[in-house]
Amino acid sequence: MNEYWPLFGLRLAFRDVLLRPLTEADLPRLAAVLPDDVGHDPRLAMYPSQTYAANERRLFCQGYWKALGTWAPESWVLHFAVVHEGEPVGVQTLEGDDFPALRTVDSASWLVPGVRGRGLGVAMRTAMLQFAFGELGAVAAITSATTANAASLGVSRRVGYAENGLSRIVDTGGDVVDLQHFRLTAGDWPGADVTVTGFPPCRPWFGMAG
Repeated sequence: MNEYWPLFGLRLAFRDVLLRPLTEADLPRLAAVLPDDVGHDPRLAMYPSQTYAANERRLFCQGYWKALGTWAPESWVLHFAVVHEGEPVGVQTLEGDDFPALRTVDSASWLVPGVRGRGLGVAMRTAMLQFAFGELGAVAAITSATTANAASLGVSRRVGYAENGLSRIVDTGGDVVDLQHFRLTAGDWPGADVTVTGFPPCRPWFGMAG
């Protein structure tokens, strides 16, 4: 499959965390451990015939399939499985909209509760940012989290993002919440010793010369 979709061979390694693109085989395992606090785009359909948890698992799988089916160098979403001690324990998402022109990436992530508080959130975000600023040549990275999500806010500040304003949204439960935005530029990124393998054949997927 890597011959036709070389992204599956991409690997980012930092400390005790490995990021590799999500595959079909990962979906049952990760959907089964999807935390209650992940949430989804409130514009997406919730089926009355399914429980809230079942809807969330379905939307997780649909998000994976949509990312593969709509991939283009100009606009892409790359879901990484976060592997720790040989087991997938979460997802780190990296996306670029109008990337060749804007050179800006956005991100989202989650971890199963059992491995939180061990520094994995910082490690996976660091690996993703080094890849974005290094191999992809991004000039800026943005991210956001609700003001109640202390863990995510803490990781963003820890890796160097600066606060970049607030907005209000309707969350997945229908409540109005405040969203804290962050931005980090390539010039402010100190760099990290992340080992990236399998990238050269992926270059055309990001609009770069092979």
